[in-house]
Amino acid sequence: MAKTRAVTHADLAPSPSSADLGSKAAAFLMILTILCGFFCFILCIIAEATRSQVTWVENNSGRNGENSGCVYSGSGKSPLLCAAIAFVGLAVAMVVEHLYMLFAVSKALPPGVVSWDPDSALARSITWQAGVFFVSTWVCFAVGEILLLIGLSVESGHLKNWSRPKQSCIAIKEGLFSAAGAFSLVTVFLAAGLYLTALRAQRMSKEQETARREMLEASTMFASPPRSPSPPAIARENPVARENHIEHPSFSFSFPFPFSKHQF
Repeated sequence: MAKTRAVTHADLAPSPSSADLGSKAAAFLMILTILCGFFCFILCIIAEATRSQVTWVENNSGRNGENSGCVYSGSGKSPLLCAAIAFVGLAVAMVVEHLYMLFAVSKALPPGVVSWDPDSALARSITWQAGVFFVSTWVCFAVGEILLLIGLSVESGHLKNWSRPKQSCIAIKEGLFSAAGAFSLVTVFLAAGLYLTALRAQRMSKEQETARREMLEASTMFASPPRSPSPPAIARENPVARENHIEHPSFSFSFPFPFSKHQF
């Protein structure tokens, strides 16, 4: 026998659209952004492990180091490719995530913290948290991208003739790609914090809007004067039928005289 389930208020409530911050699409996009940050971090670690290093060589036939020069340990193709993928991947993830959040907040009804009282402590707290997360996210993103761009420019400078001795060689210092990966990871976590703050603000704003609407409906209902009950309808009677239903009493008169027995 099939079991029946009671219908709850959650079943009757409309499901959030894909443009809502609380929808499955928004949660999937945020998880994808975090995974992209982890992927960029792994790529930066690989680039750090395979970065080109400089070694100095000296020709024994020369004097006073005239034939000495520097050579690279590799062509730099592997760290260049890893850094390029991390650079583009992090930029695409951040741009898509922030554009989606901006679109979702603009389409929200009510429009997030815009409908709040700006003087309330809750609105100031949410605004302050969102501002900190927003600024920190873009600062870490900018620093990480700049470090990756420096690595790209250095590694792309010796793709050819990397094993030939040169008078000067430019190399990346140890830890540059690792720092870029760390900033990439911090960036996606700060973006997740910004998303959670915006989601909290939207939910609390909807709750306040619902409570305000219920109070308005209740005040309208109690403010309206009560309606007076209408008098009951009295059925009209047919006067002819009423006269027919009236019984006429019969009168009998008897005279006290013994000789009269007539009755009227």
